[in-house]
Amino acid sequence: MFLRTNPMVTTVLIYAVAAFFPAVYLMRFIYKHDIYEKEPMSLLVRLIFGGLLAAGASILLEQLLLDGFLPTVPISSETMYYIATAMIVALVEEGTKLFFLKRFTWRSPDFNYRYDGVVYAVFVSLGFAAIENLLYVFQYGLSVAWMRGVLAVPAHMAFAVYMGAFYGRAKICDVRGNHQSMVTSRVLSYLVPVAFHAFYDATAMVNSSTATMLFVGFVVAMYVIVYTRIKNESVRDTEIY
Repeated sequence: MFLRTNPMVTTVLIYAVAAFFPAVYLMRFIYKHDIYEKEPMSLLVRLIFGGLLAAGASILLEQLLLDGFLPTVPISSETMYYIATAMIVALVEEGTKLFFLKRFTWRSPDFNYRYDGVVYAVFVSLGFAAIENLLYVFQYGLSVAWMRGVLAVPAHMAFAVYMGAFYGRAKICDVRGNHQSMVTSRVLSYLVPVAFHAFYDATAMVNSSTATMLFVGFVVAMYVIVYTRIKNESVRDTEIY
């Protein structure tokens, strides 16, 4: 005798799978490239949870800044408004990701290889992307799942690869007592993903053929470069301690 499945439960499960699958697939991809020493699953789960916390914090901060601060800024055109919005979103989202990344990993004894920084940053970022994707899918339906699965979720991973690469270098500099280089790498671990994120969002939001061409070209180039960077960071990994 077969148990009847509640249609509502089935719908929720389908939506959840559609929302989470891209993030889980990319986490597995990054994890497979950690070839020298795998990270403990308990830490990776904490980082995913950190991404969820970052998403919640970003929602609150973005609402505060976009609704409270942005209307007070004199903006000359719709294009400039979208650029300002993209910059605020990028600053907030990459900032919250980096905050929880550092909080959960900087002093961890498991952070003993440079590529670990990439793994950690990507897991935080994809935890963020997964919950963001879930909200979009439940709000707009399955029609947005495939597009976000090939654009938004991989973009979050791409931003995180750069965050993690500089974050790993910052850890090496810290251990070796090179304070100035550590600070520089930490700053770049924030500013580089912010720049990529802001450009991605701005070109996606501005309604013009030029912006669309810039968006497509940027996404294709970023994915190719990031894929190559993941391979290089993996095979050229360096032990920190």
